[in-house]
Amino acid sequence: MSDKKLAIIASKGTLDWGYPPFILASTAAALGYEVEIFFTFYGLQLLRKKLTVQVSSLGNPGMPMPMPMPVLLQALPGMQSMMSVMMKQKIKSKGVASLEELRTLCLEAEVRMIACQMTVDLFDFKPSEFIDGIEFGGAATFFEFAGESDVTLFI
Repeated sequence: MSDKKLAIIASKGTLDWGYPPFILASTAAALGYEVEIFFTFYGLQLLRKKLTVQVSSLGNPGMPMPMPMPVLLQALPGMQSMMSVMMKQKIKSKGVASLEELRTLCLEAEVRMIACQMTVDLFDFKPSEFIDGIEFGGAATFFEFAGESDVTLFI
């Protein structure tokens, strides 16, 4: 058992918001922390077998764009898909690991990943839709670990 603990709540399921919980969790695990990520609401998308997340620039004015793009243009059909393809190309060209790779790294580093059972039930998901190696639990499961954690993050 580690002396230090990191608890993370992952609540967003977009490509850009998928990176922080996996990067922080895998880094902390490499530094010897015991790590748990609680995936709730849209964050559950990050645990699905078929990872089809996209970038969402709407509501994210700090997102660097190759050229200035008004919010109205970003809302046009197809723009989210186009921006997601561009972001994935940028990630690959810079040698950054994919979300799938980071997720696997977390599993290999024994990061405990918990899918919120209430949210699974709310959205009528089936446990078979999620990757192997995760657990299902409620908020009490998260609080049990987070209450003893040195660091707790909401992402």
